[in-house]
Amino acid sequence: MDVVTLGESMVLLTPTRTGPLRYAHTFNRQLGGAESNVAIGLARLGKEVGWISKVGADEFGEYVISTVRGEGVDTTSVKRDSQAPTGLYIKELRTTDRFRVFYYRHDSAASRLTPSDLDESYISQAKVLHLTGITPALSESCKETVEHAFEIARRHNQIVSFDPNIRLKLWTVDEASSVLRHFISKSDIVLPGLDEGELLYNEADPERLAEKILDTGPGVCVVKLGAKGAYFATKDGEKGFVPGLKFKQIVDPVGAGDGFAAGFLCGYLEGQSWYDAVKMGNKVGGIVTQFAGDMEGLPTQEDLEAIETEQEDVTR
Repeated sequence: MDVVTLGESMVLLTPTRTGPLRYAHTFNRQLGGAESNVAIGLARLGKEVGWISKVGADEFGEYVISTVRGEGVDTTSVKRDSQAPTGLYIKELRTTDRFRVFYYRHDSAASRLTPSDLDESYISQAKVLHLTGITPALSESCKETVEHAFEIARRHNQIVSFDPNIRLKLWTVDEASSVLRHFISKSDIVLPGLDEGELLYNEADPERLAEKILDTGPGVCVVKLGAKGAYFATKDGEKGFVPGLKFKQIVDPVGAGDGFAAGFLCGYLEGQSWYDAVKMGNKVGGIVTQFAGDMEGLPTQEDLEAIETEQEDVTR
């Protein structure tokens, strides 16, 4: 395995028309979940990836597993729970460029993950363990599961990548702050958005934010700046701003951060420089915004090469 990740994936329902959900009559069914997005993104880029989770013993659970497995991700560590449903979320398209998300994941199967659900031998075979701040927000047992995953990674000298991924519909800033800062301090690579830095560290400057995070323990911090690109800094003193690709329009921004993580981790695993790994993250994240859905736009290597040559579609 190159990467193993842990977290909930849900069925995503997106209305076929814009406007308030009360007027939506038909929906497209898709897959949504930060960790499985990263796993699928890495698999499409040729990496060996495993995903750990729980789904309900229901038809939506079968859909989630078959979709993720069909994308080339190993799902042998995904369990079915007959006592809880698969999570669901709905994306409201208020206008063509305004989105809202509604979760129906309270007491879902994945929220019942416990440390005993983790197979140490499965996790330990990976070069990188990728975690997010969404999982500990789901329940106390999920928080304990993430803590246990960190412990396993430390025992086996694995690299831990952590994306704070704050979801304020799951917990408050006060609840999130101490937990996420704790996990950030235990990570090797941290991938915050600038807005998350403001919430967690009261810092809106990417350079100062990266310094604050590195001072707590991680070796690398990459601050995502949306369409502008990203800023990175390392304990060894490397740092720099990497501009993003400029597209004519954004179709759907949800999932771009997960695409960034997949592209960045791919570059890291291939031994690229930090600058080039961040550049790859920018590229993958940007491409994701050109497609409706959370994971549909995740590119293959061929897609990345095409972006390099199709100058009429991309302005740098």
